[in-house]
Parts: sequence; C-alpha cells; structure tokens
Amino acid sequence: MKILFLSDDFPPQSFGGAGISTYDLARGMKRAGHEVFVITTCRKKEEAGESDYQGLKVFKIASDYPGRWRAYVSLYNRPVIHQVEELLKRIRPEVVHANNIHHFLSYHSLKIAKKYAKVVITFRDVMSFNFGKLMTERYLKSLDARTTWLDHLKQAKKRWNPLRNLIIKYYLGYVDKKFAVSYALKKALEQNGIMGVEVIHTGIDLSEYPISNNGQNKKIIFLAGRLSDAKGVKVVEKAMQIISKEMPDVELMTAGTGGKWLNRDEMRMAYAVSDVVLVPSICFDSFPRIVLEAMASGKPVVGTCYGGASEIIEDGVTGYVVNPFHIKEMAEKILDLLKNPEKAEKFGNAGYERVKTSFNLKDKTEKLLTIYKTFINI
Repeated sequence: MKILFLSDDFPPQSFGGAGISTYDLARGMKRAGHEVFVITTCRKKEEAGESDYQGLKVFKIASDYPGRWRAYVSLYNRPVIHQVEELLKRIRPEVVHANNIHHFLSYHSLKIAKKYAKVVITFRDVMSFNFGKLMTERYLKSLDARTTWLDHLKQAKKRWNPLRNLIIKYYLGYVDKKFAVSYALKKALEQNGIMGVEVIHTGIDLSEYPISNNGQNKKIIFLAGRLSDAKGVKVVEKAMQIISKEMPDVELMTAGTGGKWLNRDEMRMAYAVSDVVLVPSICFDSFPRIVLEAMASGKPVVGTCYGGASEIIEDGVTGYVVNPFHIKEMAEKILDLLKNPEKAEKFGNAGYERVKTSFNLKDKTEKLLTIYKTFINI
C-alpha cells in the first residue's frame, strides 16, 4: 500500500509533539511493509527538496509568510498547493493521511488529495476551530470547549477571518475519515460543529525509552513542555516556592531556554534523571506526548486536568491529575512523590505497563492500517 503523510512539521527540522507523533506513525507503517512518503514544509528555500530520513521518503516544500495572514493562507496556500498536487501525481498514493496542516500545507490540500486517494485526517490540536491555544474562561472553569465568534475575535484581533471556520468545515467534507488523539478533543470538536470523529490515541515505541533510576542524591522535577504561560510556567513558579520550603535541595529542570530546546536523545536523558515529570498546562492540551514519554521512561507524572492528559494518567496509580490553578494541591502531590520514592517507583512502573498495554505504537499502527484497508478494499 502507498501511504502519504501530510504534516506542516516533521523531523529533523522540527521535534514538536505533532511532528514526532506523525514520524512515529509513518515509521510504523514502513515497518509493516508499506511504501511511505511524507510531504512537509520548511522555512528556507535551500532546505527544500527530496530527502531520505530514517528510511522515509520526505519531500520538503519551502513556505514562509507573515503571521498576520495565517487565518487566510492556512486555508489556501497557492504556491504550496501547486507543489503538493505535482507530488501527488508523481506518488499516486492510495491513502493520504493529513495531520497538522493548518499553517503551511493549508486545508485546501485535503481537496487536492481527494482527487488522487482516500483521505483521512488526525486532529492533534484545536486549530481546526480555534485561532490558537484554547484557554477561554468558559473552558478553564467548566471544561466547556464551545467557542464563539467573540472568543475568536478577542484571540485573533486584527488577524480574525470571520469565514475561516466555515471554510475549514467545507474542506473537511473531502475527508473520508476523521480521527482525534483523545476523547477530550473529540468532544471539543463536536462542541464546535466538527462531527463524525473517531478516537485513536497516540502510540509510542517503548524500546526508545529505557527505564532508569535517578541515582542521584538531589531530587529533580522535570518541566518538559515549552516555557510559556499556556504550558503553566507561572503556576509552576508558585508551586516551587511551596516545594522549596519543605525540600530546599529540589531542582526544577526545563526542556530548554533561550530558544534552544532539547532534542530527542537529550529528552530521554532528562526523563532518566528525573524523579517527577510535570505537565501543568493551563490550556486545552489535546493529548500531551510528554506524558506518554515520561511513563514509557518509568516516571510518575503530575499532569493537568485540561485536555487529554487524564486519559493517559491513572490518578493515584501512575501519577496525579490536578487542576494547575490549585497551586497548593499541585505542590502537595509533587512533594508526596518526592518524599516517597517507593511510591514514585511504583507509579512509574505502573505507568510503563499502562503505555505498554494501551498506548504502544504497534497496536495503533495496526488499527489504522485495518481502517485504511477497508477504504481501498484490500
């Protein structure tokens, strides 16, 4: 079977969660004996072209534009679309699997893809109905993800395109199957008028995350997400003030500063030396890959109640699910694991087993392949 993945970002240019998850899935399809191709984007013309990455044939299309035009160009990026169609003619895939295409490849690529193959899409965030991170007062107070034109206007300001969401739904009409990476995201999509979505959780390759104990006297909390308000940096600062009073030697380790972020190997090393991994997002975090990676590394996780983290973490078994705005409670949960290493180890082992049985890449790949085969009558 010829399978083509569409993704705005993809390794080695980008190691964001969506790009890595798409890469893992493509690699899983390749291992299963299928022909796999990837169309992605880059910012510089000199980086564009055809290459081979880990056995995958990758086509990079150069595209860059001012962010103020995103609500328009993300719908129809004419120079990119022309190149996508030329590649589709050349590859002639049987299945096109779109992932994050809402910045550069644009939603019009779905319509073009439908001319040549069966089309599926995996929603990995809220950008199909929102203009950025979902952190409305309504959602943060009641987990109600419904958004209004006023919410969009407040968020996008002068960048608002009042027709954007309607046009996205039009393009989604060319999709044969829609997937979401969590039940939380499926519900949010439905609350915003995107129906017919099936959930397939992200899977990861356990063999890439060896379990290792800290082996150090000092205790380390790993804040693995980007250092932004939406990812909970400010609430962590407040929690650390409480934690430091009881355990002055505790260190907070982050995934990077000054624009330099840890690569995949460095992330594995960071998990290995950590005692607790913290995922305190104060926005809708659809299905944070960090939680999976931490649990695959045998580490307990204290994670947010917002989004899909609670579908991975078993509260009180593999870690704790908290409301990150409840600073004192979050600090207490972290301290509980730091002060009780046997409990932390027990949680870490339980997390590893949970990933092994419920979120392993092989199972997720096989499930998708079964669906693909029903489309093309194999």
